[in-house]
Amino acid sequence: MCGRFALVTPTTALRQFVEFVNLPNIEPRYNITPGQPVSLIRRQHQAQLDTGPRLDPVQWGLVPGWARADYMSRPGARPQINARAETVQTKPSFKNAFRRRRALLPADGFYEWERKSGQPYLIRQANAQPFFMAAIWDIWAGPDGSEVEGCAVVTVEAAENLAHIHHRMPAMIAPANAPDWLSTPETDAPALQSLLQPADEGAFTSTPVSKRVNKRDAEGADLWQETEPVQAPEQLDFF
Repeated sequence: MCGRFALVTPTTALRQFVEFVNLPNIEPRYNITPGQPVSLIRRQHQAQLDTGPRLDPVQWGLVPGWARADYMSRPGARPQINARAETVQTKPSFKNAFRRRRALLPADGFYEWERKSGQPYLIRQANAQPFFMAAIWDIWAGPDGSEVEGCAVVTVEAAENLAHIHHRMPAMIAPANAPDWLSTPETDAPALQSLLQPADEGAFTSTPVSKRVNKRDAEGADLWQETEPVQAPEQLDFF
């Protein structure tokens, strides 16, 4: 899965990897959490006009457009922050967004927690460059009539060298494949499944970091400082 990530690369530098037409000012963020605004690269077709991909603020957490206004008041209802690649084309919450509203979520790193010890790890590209997570987005009409734009990160099986931390990771879209991911018409969208693959072995590396990142309001470059990993409790053998 992907439950926290960071984006610190300036928009001018991001645009060297994936083209977008606007240039908003984005503050560096080292601990982006679900429910917060994120910067999403997407195409929008309005009044038959297409000005090209834009970098827009969207809430991290998708509620499907077909959901009723009282959807979020139901027990257990919550915005979805992740969508599994294996079912993104068939699950009712995601299939329309996959066909019509694909996007890219730029990041410099994401965090995962080793389950036995609870140790958080910062996961980055081995070359330290930013990367682009496959995402989908949708528009939901909230109870007050306002339109809520939310997105979810598409996830795949983790690369082998990361699987000991968590068995899932975001699907990465290479910059060369960005135009296809963003612009392929919905009739041809099923062919994009081939882009949703685990990262190559060794393409991403993991670094143990402080548990301070567990706090939703924690921020700052010191969150990336490497720390001594917590050891999981030993299992006692009584037989």
